[in-house]
Amino acid sequence: MGNDTSAALQYKVSDFEGPLDMLLQLIAKHKMDICDIEIAVLLEQYMEQIKNMQSGQMEVSSEFLEMASRLVYIKSVSLLPKHEEAQELKKELEGQLIEYQECRRMAAELAKMATYDIYVKPPSKVKFDMTYTRVHQPQEIAKAFAAAAGRGKSKLPPPREAFSGIIERKIVSVSSRVVYVLRQLWDGTPIKYRNLFKEGSPKSELVATFLAVLELVKNSRIRIDGDGDSADVRLIRKENRVEEY
Repeated sequence: MGNDTSAALQYKVSDFEGPLDMLLQLIAKHKMDICDIEIAVLLEQYMEQIKNMQSGQMEVSSEFLEMASRLVYIKSVSLLPKHEEAQELKKELEGQLIEYQECRRMAAELAKMATYDIYVKPPSKVKFDMTYTRVHQPQEIAKAFAAAAGRGKSKLPPPREAFSGIIERKIVSVSSRVVYVLRQLWDGTPIKYRNLFKEGSPKSELVATFLAVLELVKNSRIRIDGDGDSADVRLIRKENRVEEY
């Protein structure tokens, strides 16, 4: 008896989170197949564990006792000649145990990622003072205004003087030089070609005069008389032709 008492005192009852947790530990301890458990063996081990809990003056909750009655009922039904109900109840229990086992496994994985050593506090709302308190010297303000005004001027279009050599140059039209050439030949007197180009005339006027002569020849208003290589080429109106020299 002395040996039995010492053995009972050395027995350590584990803390179980529920009856399913106790069943899983018993299945693992006795190396049972969770998909094909032996109800009789499992019931015997389960009842022994309940007795150990009661002998240790531990309060056994109603859910543990309910599981015990469930196992007793499954074992009783399995002893009947037709035990189809026992098979269904057994499969239902096995399914619950497999599901609970997966939940425990996922909880263990999640526990690795969780830590309780860090406290995260959201940022506090800070009320900012929008009053500008810096004091500037008058010279600094004047320089800042001058710099800002300079940047503004850079965005304005260029002044008129920047285009004085381009847009203010006299533009001579070809039609005006056509009138000029015809006036020179109005009385029917031939004129020398080079006399149409006055010295010191702007380039636009010279070009327009040359184009006017080409236009008049093209339209048969005038003709050119003389050797093309000679400086004495003359222009003659076709309406007042003179004898060729």
